[in-house]
Amino acid sequence: MKDTRRVLRWFPLLAVFAIWPGSRPAVADQPQHLAFRVGKVVTMDPQNRVLNNAVVLVRNGKIEKVGPAEGTSIPKRYELIDRPDHWLVPGLVEAHNHSAGSGRDLHDYVYLTNPGLRTLEALVPESNDIKRARAGGVTTVHMIPGSGNNLSGFGTLTKLAGDNVEQMLIQSPGSLKISQAGNPERYWYGVGRTFMYYNLRQTLQKALAYHRQWERYEKDPSAEKPQFDLFWHDFRGVFQRKVIALIHTQWYQVVMSSVDMLAKKLKMRIVLGHSTFEAYQTAPLVLEQGDIYASNGPRQIHFDRRQRKIMGNAARWWQGGVRKLGVNTDAGVIPQEELPYQAAMACHFGWKPYEALRGVTRVPAETLMLENRLGSIEVGKDADLGLWTGDPIDPRSACELTVIDGRIVYDAGQQREF
Repeated sequence: MKDTRRVLRWFPLLAVFAIWPGSRPAVADQPQHLAFRVGKVVTMDPQNRVLNNAVVLVRNGKIEKVGPAEGTSIPKRYELIDRPDHWLVPGLVEAHNHSAGSGRDLHDYVYLTNPGLRTLEALVPESNDIKRARAGGVTTVHMIPGSGNNLSGFGTLTKLAGDNVEQMLIQSPGSLKISQAGNPERYWYGVGRTFMYYNLRQTLQKALAYHRQWERYEKDPSAEKPQFDLFWHDFRGVFQRKVIALIHTQWYQVVMSSVDMLAKKLKMRIVLGHSTFEAYQTAPLVLEQGDIYASNGPRQIHFDRRQRKIMGNAARWWQGGVRKLGVNTDAGVIPQEELPYQAAMACHFGWKPYEALRGVTRVPAETLMLENRLGSIEVGKDADLGLWTGDPIDPRSACELTVIDGRIVYDAGQQREF
């Protein structure tokens, strides 16, 4: 009885915390009909439309209409967000993230290859990292295992809003994570590239053999049905090219190995994560392959000893003709909310501002095969939006409002994060 009275005395205080703005759940009831009337809408659609003095209507979590303010009526039931001096851009997409969940669970380096591990179980809804990322306009991330071993498991595609994992989840598995050189060579401080490549190859060949057994059975049901193996089954999406393989790869030698072994011979859809140091020298090889995306960062510069110059990595990829190019933070190596700053640094060292904005919106959405839902402001797509005081690539700009699936999840006017 005494314990019960002690708990009851805390109820008024608990009620206060329950309504405190910072403790509101990301999917708390919000108007599902929003109207943005803004100075500039950067759509990032295939026509690269930029609309001045425009209106965007949001209904039931989707973008309902995009058009000029003059001539676009706003229904009475819509909440009007009238910011004539602001930019409305697609929610930022991060193709290389380690901070949407428990960091210690993402770095499980028991074996050189861990094909059975998945990051889904490590997601942490409404963490401080997620809240800060939303304040930086980031709405979607690709959370992957660490890079201390050669094959560290499967990543997860997730929105940065939701009171539980089910509400956050876009797709699991969302990728296969592979690391080529660098960190894996320090595995127990004794593994060199020869064994690293051998071990990765034999692991993937086992997974491919399992996939082919199922392919034969699906083509001929009279054949013997293979035994289901949870350890290998998720690899089927990789070999069907429905799931990407993100490769931690940097020096040009290991980029060449990634393209040759994984893209050419194993026919996987690969994404070159990091792509730093002298990786841009492989641009002709990447272009020849034709279906490879590069996600550059977090290092944006490299001292080229041959030319005795500091080079901008993204700029050199671009000069080499690579257009499937985005930037990443490798969060939490760089805080997730600093994704647009990485793009800004890429511009400072030679890249183009509009292409850099594409590199944190539409391009990573395409990289993750989510372009039918994310990365641009188009009718029917998810209403993932950022309302900015100006160009997000300009470090002077600030995100004032973040919307995920049509719900306001960050409002600097109510409680500014930074």
